[in-house]
Amino acid sequence: MPGALDGLKILDLSRILAGPTCTQLLGDLGAEVIKIENPGTGGDDTRSWGPPFAPGAGGAPSDLSAYFMAANRNKLSVAADIATPEGQALVLALAAEADVVIENFKPGGLNRYGLDAETLLLRFPRLVYCSISGFGQTGPNAAKPGYDLMAQGFGGIMSLTGDPDGQPMKVGVGIADVMCGMYACVGILAALRHRDATGQGQHIDVALVDTQIAWLINEGVNYLTSGQVPERRGNGHPNIVPYQVFATLDGHVIVAVGNDGQFRRFCGVLGAGDLPDDPRFATNPARLENREALIALIAPMLAARNSAGIVAELEQAGVPVGPVQTVDQVFASDQVAAREMAITMPRDDVEGGEVRLIGNPLHLSRTPVSYRRAPPRFGQDTDSVLSRVKPKA
Repeated sequence: MPGALDGLKILDLSRILAGPTCTQLLGDLGAEVIKIENPGTGGDDTRSWGPPFAPGAGGAPSDLSAYFMAANRNKLSVAADIATPEGQALVLALAAEADVVIENFKPGGLNRYGLDAETLLLRFPRLVYCSISGFGQTGPNAAKPGYDLMAQGFGGIMSLTGDPDGQPMKVGVGIADVMCGMYACVGILAALRHRDATGQGQHIDVALVDTQIAWLINEGVNYLTSGQVPERRGNGHPNIVPYQVFATLDGHVIVAVGNDGQFRRFCGVLGAGDLPDDPRFATNPARLENREALIALIAPMLAARNSAGIVAELEQAGVPVGPVQTVDQVFASDQVAAREMAITMPRDDVEGGEVRLIGNPLHLSRTPVSYRRAPPRFGQDTDSVLSRVKPKA
C-alpha cells in the first residue's frame, strides 16, 4: 500500500535527535529521506554514542549505535562535506529536487555555504525549509547552543520533575528533542499543504526551548492563571488527587482517580467506604486541598495489598489503575506484540542479520507506515544518490 507521503523528497541536514526524529517519521510515512553526513566527523554524532552498538557481522566494528538507530531508519546516507565547493554543489543539486530541507545548525551557520533558508528559497520558491535550533532564529539567546538537557532546564520541566525534596530532574529520555521533532513534522506538513495550494514555500523556525515551553501544558497555564509557581510533586498530579504511584507489598501501582464516582469505587475496594462522605475528600477540589491527609490514609491500605491483586480489583471496579513496568517487561508484553511496537529490520552486515527497533505508533487504515530501509551505515548510499544527480560547481 502506498504511504501517505509517497513521492515527497526530504533533504536532511540534521543530526543528533530532534531533526532525525522528524525525518524518520516523514520517512515512515513514505517520503524519501536523503541524510547528508560529514565525512570529517564520521557522520552523525550519535553514531558513536554507545555502547550498545549493533555488532557487525563476524565481530566487525559497527557505527550503528542504538541511539543512532532509534531515529534513522528509512533514510539514505550520503557522505558530503558542505564546507567544500563539491559538497555545496551536491546539496544544491539535491535541494533542487527536494520538497523539504531540514537543518539544525546554529542560526546563521549555513550562510557561509550558501545553504541558508533565504538563499535556497530565492532559488527554489516552492521549497519548505525547516530550521531547528536551541532557542530559535531570533531573541537574545539565538546564538547559544541547544541540547536537550539545557532545553529541559531552561524550559521549566526539570523544576516540575523529581522528588519534592530532591534535585530538579530531567525526563529519562531526550523528550525535548523528540517533541521538537514532532512539532517540526507538524509544521512541515502544514507548510506542504500551503505550498501545494499556492505554490509558495516557506521557512519554518522551530526551537527546542519554545517547544519545551509549549508542552508545559496544564502546569504552565496553572501558573499563568494563578500566578503561583508550580512545585515538584514527585509522582503526584497538580490538579487531581489521588493520581500517583503507590507502594504495594511487592512493588508499585499507579492509581489515577479522575472523578468523584471513581473515587467512591476506589474507596470501596480499599474498604474505606466512609472517605467519600468526608467533606475533606468529597470532591476533587477538596481532595486537592487536603492531599496530604488523604494520601496518609490510603497509602497504608495499598501498601498492605499485592500489586496484581489490587490492579485486578480496581480494574473490575472501573477505576483507572496500572503497573509500573520495566523496559524489558514493556517489550515482552502482549500489548506491544499486538500493536507491533517492536520490529525487526534486515541488515546483512550485522551479527544475526537484523536489527531490532521501536515501531511507529501511527496506524493509518489506507496509507500505513512502512519500514523499508534499516538505519544506514555511514555514507552507504553516496554512490547511488550521486548517480541520480549532476551537481554543478
